[in-house]
Amino acid sequence: MAQTANCYRIYLNNKDNSPYSIDNPLEYLSQRAIDKRTRFNIPITEQDFPVNPEYKQHILSLEFQIKLLSVSKWMNTMTVYCPDSSVVDEIERLAFVDSVLPVASYSFNSKSERVDREEWAPIVRNTYSVLEDEIDYGDGWGQIAIHNGHRLHEEGFRGDGMLIAVLDGGYYGIESCTFYQTLVDEGRMLGRYVLVPDVAEEVSLWNEVHGTNVTSVMAANANGELVGTAPMASYALIHTEWGGSEQLIEEDFWANGAEIADSIGADVINSSLGYSSFPDFPEANITYEEIDGRNSIASRCATILGEKGVIVCIAAGNDGDKDWYYIGRPADAFDILCVGACQTDSVIAEFSSRGYTYDGRVKPDITSMGVSTYCYYPNDYLYTSNGTSLACPVAAGLSACLWQAMPEYSASQIMQIIRESGHLYHNPNPEYGYGIPDFYKAYADHVGVDYYNPLEISAYPNPATEKLQLTNFEGNIRTIRIYNTAGQLVLQQVTSDKAMIEISINNLPKGFYVGLATTTNQQNASFKFVKN
Repeated sequence: MAQTANCYRIYLNNKDNSPYSIDNPLEYLSQRAIDKRTRFNIPITEQDFPVNPEYKQHILSLEFQIKLLSVSKWMNTMTVYCPDSSVVDEIERLAFVDSVLPVASYSFNSKSERVDREEWAPIVRNTYSVLEDEIDYGDGWGQIAIHNGHRLHEEGFRGDGMLIAVLDGGYYGIESCTFYQTLVDEGRMLGRYVLVPDVAEEVSLWNEVHGTNVTSVMAANANGELVGTAPMASYALIHTEWGGSEQLIEEDFWANGAEIADSIGADVINSSLGYSSFPDFPEANITYEEIDGRNSIASRCATILGEKGVIVCIAAGNDGDKDWYYIGRPADAFDILCVGACQTDSVIAEFSSRGYTYDGRVKPDITSMGVSTYCYYPNDYLYTSNGTSLACPVAAGLSACLWQAMPEYSASQIMQIIRESGHLYHNPNPEYGYGIPDFYKAYADHVGVDYYNPLEISAYPNPATEKLQLTNFEGNIRTIRIYNTAGQLVLQQVTSDKAMIEISINNLPKGFYVGLATTTNQQNASFKFVKN
């Protein structure tokens, strides 16, 4: 691809004479967003005003080839396609323009247009559902049990009334997935937004289904096959990533998507996207010194999004085993949840990008399961995938459930409570951050639950046939002993430093069994299961 810039980010220097006002926020925020601002005393300011439409129209009228590609009200920018460099010079001389930055070189299809958002409608928030039967998580058990998320679901918190905005690449084939149709039928699909223009180059199918995979980790609700981490939440899908190249302009699309998530009143965003280099626009390549939460328009908007009352979950990146090594942008933002990836047994994934930020802040914030994570592909094809892209929605969905359970807390408070529930909170490191959060502990510690026992062992499936998976959040089990009904020891296994332990029970006769787990400090926890 040619690297001569033809797309530019225009920084405007004011919002003077804006037609918008603080007194009439419904012109640029949904009622749901306004209600949240009121609830948490978050002020509506000039920062929330859209870009001045007169400035926008003036620039677009300078030359017929100029196309509007993106806007950011928080950064007061507009991003345009402008192939005539002399017009760019003219734009830079305008009194209301501060500066102009090259961000991409694109080839467009002849009828390329910016796609406006779909209409959305507010929904009732924080409604509580009653579980009438047990949830069978199917293949998704490991990725939720590692966080004790199933116990949060058992309390009735499955994301009801919460709105999750997904910022991602393509959602190809999502309509053929049952979970999407269920969302539509139940009125929980609140819109799809395409912020990426119609670029001429082709995109691989892998990039096109990425958003489909990610969304299914949260939204799936197929009992016995795959139940996601927030199966009763509502969703908005925002397409901000073009998979055909990596150019700086994608941070503009991300910033625009973050502002849409705020404007529709999203409670949580999941963004399984990140930027550590721009091979197709190398003049914008990043150095580690720029991973400070301030250099990127996307990172700055991620920070603002958290300030506006949204739980922001962003994938750390998959560069831990590459030369780059560090987290990307906007995962370096302030007061958001940067999510790293571990395996089912809690061992850190080699590919998971490492912290800290250049300015010394702990990143990632938390770690979730991103190796062999189950998700749906088009036509309900259940498969596994790897990456912090998959770890992030595991955590994002459970964050929505936790906030549903604790609606009196602010987004910032919920994010801090999640960090504090991490198994390394008092001793963070650049691999795990504050560690693997225990979402049920986060809930129990703050609502006065007095029966929480972190040594509890969860056995799954139950009944079991060939293998038994045992989950202990602390990851400090050393010995597993299994006894039959006559009290005889029939199986013993020694393990180490794993939150998820798999035991083969293929040779055990059918029947009822009692297990005893002993920790490194000689504490015991029991569990029961049936062998079929």
